[in-house]
Amino acid sequence: MANSDEVKQSKQAPSIADDRKRKIAADCWKRGSEAMLKHNWDYAINMFRQAVNLAPDNLMYRQSLRGCEKKKYNDNGTGAAMAGMKLMGIRGKIKKARFQKDWVALESAAEDGLAVNPWDPTLNADAGEALRNLNCDEAAVFCYEHAVKGEPANKEYNRALGELLEDRGEYDRAMACFQRILEADPLDGEARSRISALQAKSVLDRGGYANASGTKEVRLGGDKPGAQADGPGMSVEQDLLRAIRKDEGNKDNYLRLADYYKRNGELEKAEEQLKIALQVSGGDINIREMVEDVQLDRMRQAVGLAKDTEAKSPDDPLLKKKSEDMRKELVARELEIFARRVERYPADMKIKFELAQRFFETRRHQEAIPLFQQARSDPRLKGEALLFLGKCFIADKEYALSKRQFLQAKDDIGFDEKPDKFKDLHYWLGRVCEQLDEKEEAIQAYQEVLAVDYNYRDVRKRLTGLESG
Repeated sequence: MANSDEVKQSKQAPSIADDRKRKIAADCWKRGSEAMLKHNWDYAINMFRQAVNLAPDNLMYRQSLRGCEKKKYNDNGTGAAMAGMKLMGIRGKIKKARFQKDWVALESAAEDGLAVNPWDPTLNADAGEALRNLNCDEAAVFCYEHAVKGEPANKEYNRALGELLEDRGEYDRAMACFQRILEADPLDGEARSRISALQAKSVLDRGGYANASGTKEVRLGGDKPGAQADGPGMSVEQDLLRAIRKDEGNKDNYLRLADYYKRNGELEKAEEQLKIALQVSGGDINIREMVEDVQLDRMRQAVGLAKDTEAKSPDDPLLKKKSEDMRKELVARELEIFARRVERYPADMKIKFELAQRFFETRRHQEAIPLFQQARSDPRLKGEALLFLGKCFIADKEYALSKRQFLQAKDDIGFDEKPDKFKDLHYWLGRVCEQLDEKEEAIQAYQEVLAVDYNYRDVRKRLTGLESG
C-alpha cells in the first residue's frame, strides 16, 4: 500500500512522478474492478485502497472502494463484528492527526476505520474534513454525504457539506443542508441567513430564469426534468424512468436518461444515471469514460461559477485563491483522464492535442512538444499545434525553431476564421524575431497585428521602439 509521502506528493502540482502514480492507480482500479466482478471483496478492497492512496482526488476510486467495503459486509449497515472495539485505536490516531493538522494521516486513519465500518458517520466526516483540507473537494463531498446520510440532523456535518457545495456552485443541494440544520435547530440564525443567500444565488442559475426572454417563457417552459406526467408519451423523463423500472438490468435505458439530463443541463443527475449504467454493465470502459466526461463538465461548471464570483469581488484574495485551486484541480483531473485515453486511442490526434495543452498550461513543455508534433499531422489541428509548438520552443529559448513553427502556422491561421489566434501568432512571431535581432521581420509581424487590433497588448510600444531604435 502507498505510504504517506507518496500521498502527499499526489496533492502537489502535476509532475512525471505524479503521472506514473496515476497510471499505477488506474491499473489498481482495473484489477480491483475485475476482482469485484468475481466477488473477491478483500482483494478488490486492497486494490481500490491503493488507487485511492495514489490518487486521493479521484472520486471514482473512492466510490468503488466504499461500495466494495459495503458488499464485504453484505450491506448490513454496521460493518465488522465488534466494530466499536476495533475502532478504538484508530479513533486515537484520528484525534492525534487532527491536533497536528496532518491531513494526510487523518485521511489514511479515517479510511482504516471505514474499512471496519464504511457506514460510520464520524469516520466519513473525518475523511471529508481531511480531503477538504487537501483540496480534494469532490471526494470530500462524497464522504460528507455519507456522514449526513448516517446522521441527517448533525449540524456540523450538514454545515461542512453545505459550504463545500456552495463553493462548487451547487446551490440547491447546499440549501438542503442548511434546511436540515434549521429543522434540527429552528433558532439557528446562521442557517436561516445562508438559506436566504443561497436562494438568491440559485434563482440566477435556474435555466428558466437565466435564459428565458420573459416571465411568460419561464412559466410555459416545455418538458422540464423532474416534472410529473399523466401518462406515457407526455414526458421523456417519466417514460425513461418507467422503462428502467420494467427492466432494471438494461444499461441502455440508464444511458438514454443520462443523455436526456445532460442535454437539459442537469449534470448531477446525468452522472448518477451513468454510474448506475456502469455498475449494471460490469464496468464497461466506454461508460466509465462517459462518467469521466460528465464529472469534467461539472468541474468546469464549478470553475466558471468561481471565476464569476471572483470577478464580482476582484480584490478578495480568498476568492482568487479558491478559483485558482479549483482550476488546478480541474487541470490535474484532465491530465489524468487524457493521459489514459491517449494510451487507449493512440491514433486520435484530438486527444493528444488536449493532453498537450494541459502539459503546456502546467509548464511541462518537454512533455507537450512530442504530442503537439503528432497532433499537427491532423489538418484540423495543424495551425494551433504549430502555434503551441512555437511557444514551447520559446520557453526552451530555441528561438530559431520557434520562428519556424510560427511561419508554418501562418498558412493555417487566418484572421477571418481565427482572429484571436491570428493576433497571438503574429505577436509571438514578432517577439521571436526581436530575440533573433531580425528587426525588419519583427516590425512586419507587429504591423500585421496593428492592422486588425490597434490596442493589442504592448505591440505599439514595441513597434515604436524598433522603428526609433
